[in-house]
Amino acid sequence: MGDLVASLLPLSLGIVMSPLAIMALVAVLLSGRPRQNGVAFLLGWAVAIVVALGVSYTVFGLLELRERTAPPVWVPTVRLVLGLLLVGGAVWIYRRGRAHTRAMAEAQSPAEVAAAAPQLPGWLQKVSTFSPGRSFLLGLGIFLLNPVDASCAVLAGLDVRLAEVEPSAGVAALVVFGIVGVLPIGTPVVLVLVRGESAAPVLTRIRTWIASHTSVLNAALVLVIAVLQLQKAVSTFLAY
Repeated sequence: MGDLVASLLPLSLGIVMSPLAIMALVAVLLSGRPRQNGVAFLLGWAVAIVVALGVSYTVFGLLELRERTAPPVWVPTVRLVLGLLLVGGAVWIYRRGRAHTRAMAEAQSPAEVAAAAPQLPGWLQKVSTFSPGRSFLLGLGIFLLNPVDASCAVLAGLDVRLAEVEPSAGVAALVVFGIVGVLPIGTPVVLVLVRGESAAPVLTRIRTWIASHTSVLNAALVLVIAVLQLQKAVSTFLAY
């Protein structure tokens, strides 16, 4: 199982390095009800990971992937082309984002962050007024509706189904994957629960750092997916 968990680490990075989720979480933790909203956001995020992993693992199990023969040549070809396009996309995202870096780093509120970064959704400025229920839905939706986060979970379910391990070991690997995916959201929430309002300066520094490096983080996310696609394409070609 150790090898399987190690093979899933690149996919887990696609979730851990999720700047939009962290930015939204920090806005929630700086709201009028940081503890309640933070825990609600964390629960929504965790439920989303469980749903994505559970559904993908179940669906791919019904397809009986282990019983199928090697995929046709067009499958790794598509992966190869997609990987190359994503590498180009990562470079484009990085260059495009540099123009907004300074304005985002100087922003002092969620509204200013949204104004300084048109690539971020406008609803970010309203997060500070969310109720716990809306914070839960935000945590749920920001994972399931983010194509990078959701696709990483789906690919993890696929890789576990393709691995030659016992079902119990596969489920255990997914549990480890899920815990790793929850850590970047759970850590700031625990910090607020323990330190209360005194955690605000730390959260502000986290937000400032992410805002200053958002183009790098977003480009890195795309690059992670690109490398995964290229690696799978090459390995499939070599297996023919």
